Amino acid sequence: MSPLRVLAPAVAAALVALTPHDAGAQAYPNRPIQVIIPFAGGSASDVLTRILLEHAGKTIGQPFVIENRPGAGGNTGTQVAARAAPDGYTLVGSGSGPMAANVTLYKDLGYDPAKDFEPIGMIAVFPIIIVTSTKLPVNTLSEMIAYAKARPGELNYASLGPGSSGHLATVLFAHVTGLKLQHVPYPTGFSQAVTDIMSGRISLWLSTLGGALGNVQSGKVRAIAVSGTARAEALPEVPTFKEAGVAMEEESTWFALFAPKGTPKDVIAKVNRDVEKILTLPDVKERAVTLGYRFAGGSPERLGAFLKAEIAKWSEVAKDADLTAR
Repeated sequence: MSPLRVLAPAVAAALVALTPHDAGAQAYPNRPIQVIIPFAGGSASDVLTRILLEHAGKTIGQPFVIENRPGAGGNTGTQVAARAAPDGYTLVGSGSGPMAANVTLYKDLGYDPAKDFEPIGMIAVFPIIIVTSTKLPVNTLSEMIAYAKARPGELNYASLGPGSSGHLATVLFAHVTGLKLQHVPYPTGFSQAVTDIMSGRISLWLSTLGGALGNVQSGKVRAIAVSGTARAEALPEVPTFKEAGVAMEEESTWFALFAPKGTPKDVIAKVNRDVEKILTLPDVKERAVTLGYRFAGGSPERLGAFLKAEIAKWSEVAKDADLTAR
């Protein structure tokens, strides 16, 4: 018998074994991809995702459909994503609250960020800016800290609820500076929080730069420091926390893309490559500056290591700040 005839069945069997995987990889995606955002429409994470996915749909060849699923500090939508089919057609854009800090802040998330997701890639970090009411008699960060220390527990701060960027940033800020501040959550009232800080009912707010930028530029609130290793391009006159003498150089709030555990590695790699390309586009980078974001990027492995470190960091901060789980 010819050697070729002997080998033919084995070759055919090998090709059959490889075909489903290869065909799946080549076909992905062949239908729209759902991206769950566990925050309300119009939030910093929602706006960022829409900018990114507007380009991603063209690059990857299928539209991305965003579904906002807010609730429980981002836990509700993140839990839905954790239970989705791991086929690459459901992704989640989540952040430092539901993927890291809430592990400590909530008794039962209904999911495990480190075990129930496949990291795809870091998208962006949100510089944090501290703004005060213009009625508060302070003009600098050092003056505000001295004023608060002389009145322990009297100054209050706004946030959009437990686990939100403002809440986490202020917990970290109070931990670093030794301040005692009162938390006033506004889970459904961003506009009311702004009104109250303008009127003086609220003393301060550690907000994402993008969320506070318009009110700072209009003079409705006073900006006294911003996170990061350099001053924000949009507010070059505002010093960094480090320049003001406070060790909060790194941004405490970030946003990344994840998939349910078990999503094929080739799918993860494809989405990561496409997102990385989009983050370098000039018009996308320009929008980031305008809105107060800083795009990050990076490999799935890098995000996975970062996530574990963030969970540990927030656990330590919560213990030192005596935060109790909800």
